[in-house]
This record gives sequence, C-alpha cells and structure tokens, in this order.
Amino acid sequence: MPPRGLHPRNATVEGSKIVIEWDDEEQSRLHAIWLRDNCPCPECFHAGTGERILDTASLPDAPRPSSVRVDDNGVEIVWTHDGHVSRYPAALLRARPRLRPSRTRWRAGIRERLPGAQYQDIAAGGVALCDWLAAVDEYGFALLHGVPLEPGAVTRVVELFGYVRETNFGRLFDVTSVVNPTNLAYTGLALGPHTDNAYREPPPTLQLLHCLASSANGGDNTLVDAFAVAEALRVAAPAKFELLARQPVLFTYRDAEAKIAHRAPLIALDARGEVAQVRYSTRAAAPFELPDELVEPYYDAYQAFGRMLVSPEFQIMFKLAPGDLFIVDNWRVLHGRTGYTSEGARHIQGCYADIDALRSKLAVLRDQIDPQAARQSGP
Repeated sequence: MPPRGLHPRNATVEGSKIVIEWDDEEQSRLHAIWLRDNCPCPECFHAGTGERILDTASLPDAPRPSSVRVDDNGVEIVWTHDGHVSRYPAALLRARPRLRPSRTRWRAGIRERLPGAQYQDIAAGGVALCDWLAAVDEYGFALLHGVPLEPGAVTRVVELFGYVRETNFGRLFDVTSVVNPTNLAYTGLALGPHTDNAYREPPPTLQLLHCLASSANGGDNTLVDAFAVAEALRVAAPAKFELLARQPVLFTYRDAEAKIAHRAPLIALDARGEVAQVRYSTRAAAPFELPDELVEPYYDAYQAFGRMLVSPEFQIMFKLAPGDLFIVDNWRVLHGRTGYTSEGARHIQGCYADIDALRSKLAVLRDQIDPQAARQSGP
C-alpha cells in the first residue's frame, strides 16, 4: 500500500481533464492529452533507455478516455480512439510538473562566505563532490583549494564531472605575461569583468582557472553576478535594460590562425523573460554599428551597466594562492583581475567545460545519495 497521499480514492472525467482525488484530500487535475502523451507502458516508452517511442504528433487533438479506474497502485485509463490501455503509478500522477526556480543571485555580501571545497574531498566523489557542484549550479561559481601543483591538474577537475571543451586556445591554456601577446590576458594589465570568448556562439558555459604560482604583486581576481546586476538595472532603468536585451552588437577575435565573430545582445532572456545569459566584454566588442537614433541611448545604457558591474555593491575580489582554483558559469558570472607587476611570478592554467555535463553529474549524484529527494527537487 502506498503511503498516505499516494493512494488515489477516485478519478472522474471533467471535460478535457481527469480529476484524481487522493486519500489526503488533495486533488490532481491532469489534462487528458498530457496523460495520453505520457503513458509509461513499453509501447510508449522504451523501458531500457527511458526514451519516448510514442510520436506525440500521431495522437488525436483531444484524446478521450472510455474508462477510468483506480486501485491501490494508481490509475488505469482506456482510451476511446484506439483502445490503448494506460496504467499510471500513483507517484507519477501525484508529482506536479514544476519549473526549476531561479538560481540564487548574489551581491558583494557573499564574500563573507565564498562557496568552496577541498580538492581531496571532491576527488573522492559522493556527498562532497555533489555539494561542490551544487554550489556552482546555485551561485554560478565556487572555489577549490589544495589542487595539485601540476600542469594539467585543472583538466582533472573537469573530468570529475564532465569533459574539457577544446577551442583554438587548446585543451588548456596558460595565463602568463608574454612578449607578443595575442590577448590582453597574456599581459600584466588589469582586466575588467568579462565573458570569456564572447565572440563564439555559444561561448563556453564553464571556465576553470587554476593557480600554479602567485608571487607577483597584484593580480587579484574579481567576480560579479551579472544576472543580479542585470535585474537591478531592469528595476532602476527598465528602458536601458530593454535596449541592452534587444539591440545586438558585434564581438570579434582574430590572430594568425583564427578569425571569429558573433553578433548578439548583451543580455539574453529566456521564454519566461528571465535573464538567461550575459555576454559582456569590452575587449572583444567591435565598434558599435547602431542606428543614428540609438547611438547615444545605447551608450548611456552600456555605460550604466558597465559601471554597475564594477560597483563595490556587486563585485567581490580575492587572491588565488598556489593550489587554488575557481570555476565560473561563463554565461552568468563575469570574471576579471587587477593588474600585476612583472616582479615575481603569476601563472594560471585554465580550460573550458560544459555546464550541462556538470548538471548531469549533479543529478546522478543526488539520485545516488537520496533518490526520493532528487525526484522531488527535479533537474
């Protein structure tokens, strides 16, 4: 017998919906088309892979049940149009479809307790790795301490949850000062908050930076939650926000072997109107090509956003020690650094990865640690 709240007492048809009454007095009102489309039988879903066999387009526009019957385990529906029998377990029917809530947006106060972990702990997998990946997913960044001081160790961190995304910069890249730099990152100059590879489509979703040496003066790292800044701009100056979300601009990169360009708005919104991506890089921005009437309004909005990104209200700063690493959601958290001198050494190794792999590993770990909680929280 299922626990209280998972035992259906009655089911009736009301128009295009099936109304299920539960033993804890709750009700579920589910559309018939949704139920038919999600029949869990082996004819409709492959039992081994979990992939859908049923083609939704093959269903009638308004499927109707010829009979509905409940028992201790769930609900059985026989469909009028083809006589198909669908048996739904109570847990599937009681689960309410839900959208993943927005991740926690943060401001400078997060500096009091930066999300982080020890490498030796997460390398063992399990709860420690799960918690660290969850922090990255929730806040868009996390630190890692005690990473081995070995070239290439940054890629081994990626392999704990996914795969390195290789670009024209290679599988990994070294951030040090060089004589003839192809990128300002390879100088000692300060770098403002930016999206890495803003000229790509899509830009890498994760970036990891691992400190191998840090005796130079300066070179402190900066982070800012661009989603929090964008939402603050939307509240304070909605017309400026709308212009940055509507008007595309060009980002470019070129060296002897690569010429890459992409045009996109600074702020991208999802179907719900929430900020889904910020693409900001003053170094990679090409001269703006704007209609005459938008030149001054766009610069006004662009400067307002840029000033907010470096505001002490939003930006945090920290210095990596040898063995420290940080990871950022490159679509959300902009990173930068202060300038540093040529005296001493500063050597950072970095690489890119994909956030879908991180979220996949996180979901698998959650299911292993607490399957019931994982099902309730969703992806």
